[in-house]
Amino acid sequence: MPWDRNQMAARAAKELKDGFYVNLGIGIPTLVANFIPPGVSITLQSENGMLGMGPFPYEDEVDPDLINAGKQTITELKGSSYFSSADSFAMIRGGHIDLSILGAMEVSEKGDLANWMIPGKMVKGMGGAMDLVAGVKRVVVVMDHASKSGESKLLKECSLPLTGKEVVDMAITNLGVFSIDRGKGMTLIELASDVTLDEVKARTEAAFKVAL
Repeated sequence: MPWDRNQMAARAAKELKDGFYVNLGIGIPTLVANFIPPGVSITLQSENGMLGMGPFPYEDEVDPDLINAGKQTITELKGSSYFSSADSFAMIRGGHIDLSILGAMEVSEKGDLANWMIPGKMVKGMGGAMDLVAGVKRVVVVMDHASKSGESKLLKECSLPLTGKEVVDMAITNLGVFSIDRGKGMTLIELASDVTLDEVKARTEAAFKVAL
């Protein structure tokens, strides 16, 4: 069976290393915080100006003034700190964030990323993704393998406006895990439970090597 959203998030959490400063994107990536491996201590950073985000609150713990970049209510931890958005992006642009886990609309076999707009549809803005992919040391994408219409989201070339060119290091989909050698190519390194290699090949436009 293909992985569900929680299983994709749990697999992405395996990429977290002790001591990492980590930025989680909107959507499935926010679930990664629920699967931090035992013994691994990380610090979550939010573009809107917070370092040290805690888990999502229970109903009686909600503070409407305490939100992440996706406007979801969150909690603080002992040692959490707050600062301006300018300082937050200075952290990102200065290379101080070890890992960003993002959602995507499309990823190319060379690591190009499209995740900020679909032409003709209203968008509120590009958000912080363009800065994240340019400044963060490692970028992992978590997304469904295909669109709602069944079209592959792992492509030879992205058709949507790019967030960044040759910026993705790993793509985790509901069918498996692909490592990406930026600018060179993609390799399937893990399959979801009961998913076959033939199934992945049939549903993937991008060319990829296999190392299972």
